[in-house]
Amino acid sequence: MPTADAENAPENAVENAEHRDAGARLSTAPREEATLDVPSLGPIGWARWAWRQLTSMRVALILLFLLSLAAVPGSLIPQKDVDPSVVEDFKRRHETLGPIYDKLQLFDVYSSVWFSAIYILLFISLIGCIVPRTWQFVGQLRGRPPRAPRRLTRMPAYTTWRTDAEPEKVLAAARSALRGRRFRTAGPDASPAGGSVSAEKGYLREVGNLVFHVSLIVMLLAFAAGTQWKSEGGKLIVEGDGFANTLTQYDDFTSGALYDAGDMDAFGFTLKDFEASFERSGPQRGTAREFRADVTYWEGADGEEKKTAIEVNHPLEVGDTQVYLIGHGYAPVVSVTDGQGELAYRGPVPFLPQDGNITSTGVIKVTDYRDKDGEREQLGFQGIFTPTYGIDEVRGPHSTFPELDYPVLSLNAFHGDLGVDSGLPQNVYQLDTDNMEQFKDDDGDLFRADLRPGESVELPNGAGTLKFESVKEWASFQVSQEPGEGWALGGAIAAVLGLAGSLFVQRRRVWVRAERGEDGTTLVEMAALGRSESARIPEELGDLALALQSDAPPAAERAEAEDTERERTAAGKTAAAPGATEGAGPSSRGETE
Repeated sequence: MPTADAENAPENAVENAEHRDAGARLSTAPREEATLDVPSLGPIGWARWAWRQLTSMRVALILLFLLSLAAVPGSLIPQKDVDPSVVEDFKRRHETLGPIYDKLQLFDVYSSVWFSAIYILLFISLIGCIVPRTWQFVGQLRGRPPRAPRRLTRMPAYTTWRTDAEPEKVLAAARSALRGRRFRTAGPDASPAGGSVSAEKGYLREVGNLVFHVSLIVMLLAFAAGTQWKSEGGKLIVEGDGFANTLTQYDDFTSGALYDAGDMDAFGFTLKDFEASFERSGPQRGTAREFRADVTYWEGADGEEKKTAIEVNHPLEVGDTQVYLIGHGYAPVVSVTDGQGELAYRGPVPFLPQDGNITSTGVIKVTDYRDKDGEREQLGFQGIFTPTYGIDEVRGPHSTFPELDYPVLSLNAFHGDLGVDSGLPQNVYQLDTDNMEQFKDDDGDLFRADLRPGESVELPNGAGTLKFESVKEWASFQVSQEPGEGWALGGAIAAVLGLAGSLFVQRRRVWVRAERGEDGTTLVEMAALGRSESARIPEELGDLALALQSDAPPAAERAEAEDTERERTAAGKTAAAPGATEGAGPSSRGETE
C-alpha cells in the first residue's frame, strides 16, 4: 500500500525542481547561458519610443517647468535687446562673469539656442498630445453613451424602487428627464421584460482640456511672432517738439529678426502740453494722481491733425502701432553767451529724474563757443535740477516735492574739449571731463551757481554769461508694434476658461433600468458613475430619482407591506436585545424603496 509520501512524490519532485530553479535565479554565482536577450527596437522602434515619451503629459509638464525656469535669467541678467548699454556696463564691472555669460547666451536668453530648443520641444509635445486626444474626443461625441452594466448595484451611487407604471412609460419619462438636464441619451434598449436608458454629461470637461492646450499653442505662436516681427523704440519729447515715425527720430530702437522698417506706420505727433498732479498731504504725499500728455497727431504724409490725450495705460493707437506714455520730467531752458557777447546756446535741456520727488541730473554742452580772446573752445555744465529745492548735510541739494513749487538749477562749469568731434558716440546725459578743466572763481574755489528761473550768472575770467530762463516739461514715449499681442491675450483668456472648465465640470454617466417583476410591478434601478470622486454625483442621482417618481411613483401596497415588515423586525430585535440602542438597524447604502 503506497504511503502518502509516495503518492505525492511526483508533486514533490516538481515542487523541488521549482525551488531549485528559483534558487538558481536568486543565486549570485555565475551561470552559463545567463545572458538576457534585449530585443532590438531598430530606428523606427526607437523613433516611436521617443515620440511617445515626448508627447506624454509628464514630459510636457517637465518642458513647461524648464521653460519657466529658463526665463528666470532673462529677468535677472541685463538683455541686449532691452538695453545694450547696460549689458556693456555689466561686462566692464564683471570681467570674469561677463565672458561666461556671453558664451552661455545669458545676455540673449529669449533668442538663445537652449531656450529655443525648450520652446520648440514644448510646442511639438503639445501638438502631439492634442491631436490624438482631439480625434478620440470626436469619436466619443459621435458614439453613444455606453449601455447599462449588468449589475448596477456595483456603481458608487445607486437607488431602486418598485412602481405600478409600465416599463416603457418609466423609460420614456427617464429619457425625457435626462434630456431636460442636458444629458446625451441612448436607448431605451428593449428586452423581453423591460429595458434601460443610458445617459452621459460633462463633455465640457474634455473640451476645457483641449481648449487649454490649444490656447497654450496659440500663446506660444503669438510670443514667437511677437519676438520675430516686433519693434520697440523710445523717444523723449519736450513740450512744443514733435516726432515722426522714422528710424532716425528714435532715441533707441530694437526690433525682431524678421522686422522690416518699411512696415512702419506713417504718422507723427507733437507734444502740446503735459499735465501732472501729485498728492500734497497724507501718507500718499508725492504720489502721482494724473499724468496726461496732450498731443496733436496725423496719419500719412498729408493727414489731418487731430487732438488727443495719451495717458498711462491709455496709449495712442495708429494702425498697428501703440504709443505709450512711460515717463515725465523737467527741462530747464538755458541760454549761454560767449566771451564775445554772442549767443552760443539756447534751448531746453532734459534732466533725468533720480528719485520720486524728481530730483534730476543733466548736462549742458556748448560746442559753438569763443572765449574773451576769440579762441574757439567748448563749455560743459553738470547740474542738478530740483522742482522744490531743499538741502541738508547728508543729501546736499535735493527736491522735497515733485511739482514746481521752488525750482532751482545748481551747476558746475567746465571748459575744454567735450570730445564730441572724436567720432565716438556719447551719452547726451553724461559729460566727459577727461579733457576739460573746471572753472574757478576769484578766490580759487571751484565755480558753482544756484539759479532760480530768470536769474543769470557771470562765468569766471570773462568767459560769458549763463541764464536760467524758464522750465518746460518733457515726456518719454514708447512706440511699439507687437503683431501677436492680441492673439497672446486671447490665448491667455481662453486658457483660463479652459482650465476652469476642466477643473469644475464633472464627467458622469447615468443609467436607468426598468423591468417587470414576477409580482406584476416594475423594478426601477438608477445608478451613476463619475470620472472622479464627487459628492455631487449621489445628490444629482437623488434629484433625478425624485423627478422620475412623479411619473413612476412607488407601489403603495408594497411600500406599506415593507414598512410593516420593518416594524416587526425592529420589534423582534428590541425584544431579543433590550439593551440595544434605539434606531440601530442595517444600512441600506442610501437606497430608496
